[in-house]
Amino acid sequence: MNAKSLLGNDKRTILIRKNVIASFAIKGWSGIVLFLLVPLTLKCLGTYENGIWLTISSMLLWIEQMDIGLGNGLRNKLAVYIAKDDLQKAKTAVSSTFAMLMIIMATTLAIILTVIQCTDIWSFLNVDVRIVPNLKEIASIVAILFCSSFVLKFTGNVYMGLQLPAVNNVMVVAGQTLIFVGTAVFYFLKIHSMMTIAIINTASPLIVYLVAYYITFYIKYSYLRPSRRFIHYDVAKELIKQGILFFILQMSGVVLFMSSNILISRFFSPDNVTPYQIAYRYFSIILLVFGIISTPYWSATTDAFVREDTQWIIKSGKRLNVITAIICLGALFMLLISNLVYRLWIGLSVAIPWSMSIAMAVYVVILIISLRYSCILNGLGKLRLQLIFTAAAALMYIPVSALAVRYYHSIITLIVVMCIVNIPGLIVNGIQYKKLINNTATGIWNK
Repeated sequence: MNAKSLLGNDKRTILIRKNVIASFAIKGWSGIVLFLLVPLTLKCLGTYENGIWLTISSMLLWIEQMDIGLGNGLRNKLAVYIAKDDLQKAKTAVSSTFAMLMIIMATTLAIILTVIQCTDIWSFLNVDVRIVPNLKEIASIVAILFCSSFVLKFTGNVYMGLQLPAVNNVMVVAGQTLIFVGTAVFYFLKIHSMMTIAIINTASPLIVYLVAYYITFYIKYSYLRPSRRFIHYDVAKELIKQGILFFILQMSGVVLFMSSNILISRFFSPDNVTPYQIAYRYFSIILLVFGIISTPYWSATTDAFVREDTQWIIKSGKRLNVITAIICLGALFMLLISNLVYRLWIGLSVAIPWSMSIAMAVYVVILIISLRYSCILNGLGKLRLQLIFTAAAALMYIPVSALAVRYYHSIITLIVVMCIVNIPGLIVNGIQYKKLINNTATGIWNK
């Protein structure tokens, strides 16, 4: 079966195929950049400061979810309005989302800066103040730049609502490329400070989104340009009402991901964050590949649902089954060659235990299988059960991990717990998907 027959040939699926092909080219470059960036940053900062920076950068994911689901709410609503050719409502949704994001991010930034100044951030992250005396200044600058770029990042949600996720990927990769170039320049100039790395990593995406905002709303899609006249807070409330479920889902995922770095830093040392993150970065490549393929199905499913094209959704599910099986085999292959890749990638500066690679591979496979179902469920707007089980996993993870680490003093324990708390959600996603496809979903299974 070739790629064309696997992905299908109808108009909607042809658009998916074009986006997948474009995204592979874009993300292929992204993978190269991120792979080169890891050892480069490690050389600039060393294991200890690199671990601190990885912990801080993972904490930015909290801020990234502060749009309370507006971005994904816009993505779904825009797909509906475009399918119905209602451009006025589409512009109202874009304008209202932009206004609400500015309000939310300004408030979030004020709270974050206050917390940074009023807390002992060194003790919280188990950092030696003599090594990083300017940690508060670094955290403050990172927060300001990141919040600024996040407001403009909603441009990517517009493209995803237009079923053009490849364009969003271009923006992300452009920011990553700028980060790599900036890091390389300062590395060769022998300016190796955490402040420099922090500014490069947060200012680069801001520059890209500023340019993308202008191109999108002043050249390409001027009919969607945010306008004060089209700001309706009742529309924003409607977007939030739908988006809040996505927000809770995303925030739960962030708790799982970000908490691991903090727990490792607190229970072990910032040094230990580095091998954990390297293993995650390696195996997240296969997660990235699956995301490239599955992401276009989200908005396309919304479009098919609005047009009552149930057969397309069923066929797409069968295609995703085959794709998921191939991707999982890819994860197994990555595990088998992981030690060789680590040596070629980062040399012998950081040791990655084989047990950590196994645990991380299993965790990524669990996520992939779960995402195979959730990308269709998200497109259908069936989020209630995902919300319950993902939130439960997040709530359980920190206390269970803290308890497990006391008995089994190993970082591997944290990954094993992550696997265990995610399995129930995977099972429920599969059951709900089958019920919806077979038209037997009732009660909570249909919400």
